[in-house]
Amino acid sequence: MKPTVVLVHGAFAESAIWNGVIRRLQAAGHRTVAAGNPLRGPTADAAAVSSLLGTIAGPIVLVGHSYGGAVVSGAAVGNDNVKALVYVAALAPDRGETVPDLTGRFPGATLSPHLYEVPLADGTADLYVRPDCYHEFFAADLPFDQADLAVATQRPLNSRALAEASGEPAWKTVPSWFVFPEQDLTIPRGTFRFMAGRANARESVEVAGASHALPASQPQAVADVILRAAAAV
Repeated sequence: MKPTVVLVHGAFAESAIWNGVIRRLQAAGHRTVAAGNPLRGPTADAAAVSSLLGTIAGPIVLVGHSYGGAVVSGAAVGNDNVKALVYVAALAPDRGETVPDLTGRFPGATLSPHLYEVPLADGTADLYVRPDCYHEFFAADLPFDQADLAVATQRPLNSRALAEASGEPAWKTVPSWFVFPEQDLTIPRGTFRFMAGRANARESVEVAGASHALPASQPQAVADVILRAAAAV
């Protein structure tokens, strides 16, 4: 039985960022599910994805992009069906770490000054990437027309997600694979290398010339890593 692949998008994107990856995984015979990520905070988001995982029988390869990596790290805890974690330009926080703890650990993250806030009634704010900055700072290796669609459909990250500390992560007990871009302006390359080493990743792949929008811009490279993780299950 081939494992089901569950894909979790990150902030400032949505499930369609996986479209090119999904085509390749389906062609290889894997059932593939692009999970909705509420982007409200690691605890609530992990709980939402965990509920979805609970409906899936058989082995699962759980994949996260960007902030979605923090979500899958929590969502897989306690689910014995999750046999592999794949981090795609993704955060893999340890217990007690926040998003800024990791994005600020090494130099190179330059996206933050290019966000804008939409205040909400509960005192938090939804964060978006400014449309005039999205292509350069989030998706530099995407064609302009594709980046224009991505900026129009981006889903916001709630400010609560930046302050909330992560819980105990599944990467301490579940084998992990990392694939990340050479030219990421959202999460520093040093952070990816640090997280992969800390997690004792089975594989750590750096994609030359790629941006943070790795699932959309380099779907073959991403799918190849996921398929190798699935084959190891």
